[in-house]
Amino acid sequence: MRFARPLLRLPIRFSAETLEREASSLPKSAWVAHPNAFPGNDAVRLITTGGAETDAIGGSMGPTEHLRACPYILEILSAMGGTWGRSRLMGLAPGAEVPAHADSHYYWRTHIRIHVPVITNPGVEFTCGGETVHMAAGECWVFDSFQRHEVHNRGDAHRVHLVIDTVGGRRLWELIEQAQSESPPEPRLFSPGSGNGAPVLFEQVNLPKVMSPWELRCHIAFMESEVVAHPRLDAVRRRLDRLIFEWDAAWAVHAETDEGVPAYQQLLREMAQDLGRLGGQDILLSNGLPLYHVLGRLVFEVAIAPPGEAQALRRAGGLAETGVRLAS
Repeated sequence: MRFARPLLRLPIRFSAETLEREASSLPKSAWVAHPNAFPGNDAVRLITTGGAETDAIGGSMGPTEHLRACPYILEILSAMGGTWGRSRLMGLAPGAEVPAHADSHYYWRTHIRIHVPVITNPGVEFTCGGETVHMAAGECWVFDSFQRHEVHNRGDAHRVHLVIDTVGGRRLWELIEQAQSESPPEPRLFSPGSGNGAPVLFEQVNLPKVMSPWELRCHIAFMESEVVAHPRLDAVRRRLDRLIFEWDAAWAVHAETDEGVPAYQQLLREMAQDLGRLGGQDILLSNGLPLYHVLGRLVFEVAIAPPGEAQALRRAGGLAETGVRLAS
C-alpha cells in the first residue's frame, strides 16, 4: 500500500503494559516458528483462516483461541474499525532480523500491515524506503510494504509486535489521513475498557474467483506507474493493454462462472508466451523487482482462483519460462 511517506506513525497509541500482560499470559505452546523459517522469528496466531492453527492468507478469517484470550487486543481491533485479515503477535529474538525485501504478492497489494510494539528495546530498528525508526512500545505504525524494508533486533531482549493486517475501514483511513497531514496530531491513548463495544469484523472474501477486468486494469496501471524506462517497455505495455481488452471481452460473456475458466486460462497462456518472446525479463520496477515477477504475483497467480489453478497453468507450460512466476 502506497503512502505519502514510507513509514507513518498513526495518531493513536495503546497501553503497552496491558498488551505485554496479555502477550505474556499466553502459553509457550502458542508460539510457533515463522512460516518462512527466518531464524529467531516466531509468532502467535491471532486471526487465521477459520480460526485454525494455519498461516494461510486466504479464506474466511476468524479469531483463534489466543485472540479470544486477549480482550484488550480485541478492543483495539474494534476501535480501529478495520476489516481484519491474518494477524499475529510476532517475535524477534536478540540478534535476529527480518531480511530486506519488498512485498509483491497480491495479498500485499490489497492489505495494510499495522505494527504495534508490545515489548521492545532501543536496539530494534525498522527500515523502509531508506528511512529508519525505532517504534516505541504502544505506538501504532503503518508502512509502504512495496518499498524495500527490513527489521533488526540489535538489543539483548526478545521483541514482540502486534502485527495486524487489514484491507482498511473508515476509522483507519481517517487515522492514516491525519498521519499524512502537514501537522500530524500527537497520538491519543486508547485506554483499556474505553471502547464502544462495536463488533470486530473479519474478512470473509479476500481472493477473486475470477479477477474482474476492472481489477486487472487497476493492477496493471499500478505496475506501469512504478516501472523504470526500458527499450522493450512500449511493446510490453501494448501487450498488457491487449490482455485487458481480451479479458474484458471474455468477462462480458462469462463473468466469474466456471464455464469461462478455459477461456481465461487460454488468455493467460497466450500472454505468458508473448511476454517470453518480447524479452522483457530485465524490466524493473522502482523497488528493484522485475516487472514480470510482480505481474506473476499480482495477476497470474490469482486471476483465476479455483484450487490448483496456478499449478495447472504451470503444468500447461509457458509461464515459468517467461519470468512470470507462479507459486508452488
